[in-house]
Amino acid sequence: MQQKPDNTFCGVPFCDLDELEADIASVGAPHGTPYQPGTPSHAADGADAVRKALSWYSTGTEQLDFDSIHPVFAGARVVDLGDVSDDLDDGAANRANIAQATRSVLQKEAVPILLGGDDSVPIPFIQGLDRIHKEITVVQVDAHIDWRDEVNGVTHGFSSTMRRASEMEHVRDIIQIGARGPGSARVGDCEDAVSWGAKIFTARDIHKNGLDEALKAVPKRSPVVLSIDVDGIDPAVVPGVILPAFGGLSYQQMLDVIHGVAERATIVAADFVEFVPQRDIQSRGAQAIARLVCNVINMIALHR
Repeated sequence: MQQKPDNTFCGVPFCDLDELEADIASVGAPHGTPYQPGTPSHAADGADAVRKALSWYSTGTEQLDFDSIHPVFAGARVVDLGDVSDDLDDGAANRANIAQATRSVLQKEAVPILLGGDDSVPIPFIQGLDRIHKEITVVQVDAHIDWRDEVNGVTHGFSSTMRRASEMEHVRDIIQIGARGPGSARVGDCEDAVSWGAKIFTARDIHKNGLDEALKAVPKRSPVVLSIDVDGIDPAVVPGVILPAFGGLSYQQMLDVIHGVAERATIVAADFVEFVPQRDIQSRGAQAIARLVCNVINMIALHR
């Protein structure tokens, strides 16, 4: 199931899943459910680019991280499990592998962080939380709401992520932050999301009113999965995405989301998806994403 990467995230040890003994484990998922079988995702190399984005001075655990005022990783034992096996022609097999890897990490009492891959990979990732966490809150940052039921007959592609999550018995709440511009959503998709109970805070809402209302929507002490499609971040920070949209969240606003959720609830999993290294500029987007992952790790570590 595992494929060893050339580089691990921030140089942490590579670990075989059967031997996992850590607080936090990153895992890559290059492919989820392809809209066009046999065609690689634009974001297939995203995990590898994020893994190697930061050099020693940014990741050494003796370094003080001023984002959290604690050392990098805050004392957590962090490992990289490499990539789950994937098949360009078999989305169902990809989903099964991602879900099983997630369940295996949780059974080892570690917190999983998934590096994508396109935004279809969070569907099985969120599904894989079901055996440990019976009620979870999904906090999504994304330029798009992802409530399409299907696209050209494909029901588990990257336009359907939150629709599929809403159908999972263990998903109690969905808070969506950063929607803006045109995307795949139709009026009916948005109506379905609101009818289900999803709380949507557009990028304009955030820039005008701040993040307080969005963070207050997170139930206190709830288990939370942070689902970060990096096109939710402004393209000035992360230019390498599949569908760039102007007016996204700033880097500091992303820190406020991560830290604010951690202060209110418990981060039990996180995913970062849709990064396209070929469209990045001087690895800046990869570096920003890697730093955000480090902040998630710090917040999980401090809670544990």
